[in-house]
Amino acid sequence: MKLELFDFIDETLSLIEDKSDELDRVAGELEKFFNDSLFIKDHFLNVNYRIKSSESLKEKILRHNFYLKFETPQKLVDDLSDLIGFRIECRFIEDEAKLYEDIVKLFNRREEGGYYSNPLNESISLLLDEKQPQIQKNGFEIYKIDGKYSKEGVVVNFELQIKSMVNVFWGDIDHRVLYKNFNYMLTEDFFRDIMSSIKDNLTMIDRQLMLIYNHLSSMDASSTPAKRAQMKSLLSKIIHDIYIVKVRHEVGFVLDFKKSTDVIVNFVFMRVEDGNGSYSENFLRVMNRLNDIGKSDIEFNNYIEFDREIAYSDQFSRRFGNRILDVVNKDFRWNLFFKIIYEIEEGTNAEDFEGFMHYLRYRYREIVQRAMDGMKLQESDRSDIEDCLLMYIYESFYPEASIDFINNCSIETLRNRLLHLIGPLNSYEDWLRNRETIREAIIELGIVE
Repeated sequence: MKLELFDFIDETLSLIEDKSDELDRVAGELEKFFNDSLFIKDHFLNVNYRIKSSESLKEKILRHNFYLKFETPQKLVDDLSDLIGFRIECRFIEDEAKLYEDIVKLFNRREEGGYYSNPLNESISLLLDEKQPQIQKNGFEIYKIDGKYSKEGVVVNFELQIKSMVNVFWGDIDHRVLYKNFNYMLTEDFFRDIMSSIKDNLTMIDRQLMLIYNHLSSMDASSTPAKRAQMKSLLSKIIHDIYIVKVRHEVGFVLDFKKSTDVIVNFVFMRVEDGNGSYSENFLRVMNRLNDIGKSDIEFNNYIEFDREIAYSDQFSRRFGNRILDVVNKDFRWNLFFKIIYEIEEGTNAEDFEGFMHYLRYRYREIVQRAMDGMKLQESDRSDIEDCLLMYIYESFYPEASIDFINNCSIETLRNRLLHLIGPLNSYEDWLRNRETIREAIIELGIVE
């Protein structure tokens, strides 16, 4: 005959299962609310949530003797404080206090029992009368707030935690190594000393990360191009080092594509130069992506495919893009180049390819216009020369379609050649007389190593 305890557990789990759709809906609404309310804060990163699993709930009932404390499974479900657990994440430990203050300001309408609501969504309330941060059983601090969702007869309790990146990592260690380790009690003092040492080291890492972040942020305020160049160079090296290990592991040989990663970084930072975001924000965005990429497997033997036809904004991009598409699944370096871009950027393959074509046109158009600066031209004549020079550049690229053609060294060499060829010209008539010679010189330039 089964113990009543296990009947209690089974009934509780059944109640949770019946409420699963309702819990998913409430969790989604809460996640959206906290994201929408806090996304403008620089110290805010994101919101994660988890709905307590059957296994976790069963363990909690046994561990805390809930069978003895609650008269019925329904009473337990109604009173359980962390049926849904939310984690608001920030960069650094000191940012946890900032986010807590943001939440206190947001929930400023006092309710009964120490709860506070907010005018934006009156169905959500938080227990803010308790002292924060709280002291956990392990002796460390944590921002942990009880919350309640109540709307149209649906009442769900939830728990809200605020954690920095380091404390997210620490929380996983504490939970997986200690809380889940039933041998822990046998050597409790030893484990507590070790874990305390680990926590101290993580706190030191947090301070170091904050120094790096503040240094990167100061680069945005500085007009020194050298600092931004250092940031790009560092990011290029990180990308190269991550992928060279993966290529060697998957393909079996080492490939030097450092010049290609320099181009990728220039492309990634183009949005900053267009006025979208800052260097430090973009750097951290890419670093977060690379952290995920470093943990995942990459298949290098797959074709690159597109969900739709590529749309081009001009004739130069169309010619250049179609030629690259001819070789992207034949030339390993082109293939790897775009796979890196597709993993770092957030759009579809087609969107990222179109974005890169826009970047290439910008790079080549810039050096063409720079070479024409000294010429006295009408607008129509200037446009004609620009189109011709872009066509000559494409003709130079077309025969081999090598990825080396677009690296920074090759573009700089092309820039110098154009200045040499176009610089002496003063008028449209000068251009017409020398056009064929200039065309041959550009085409012969080909790929510059």
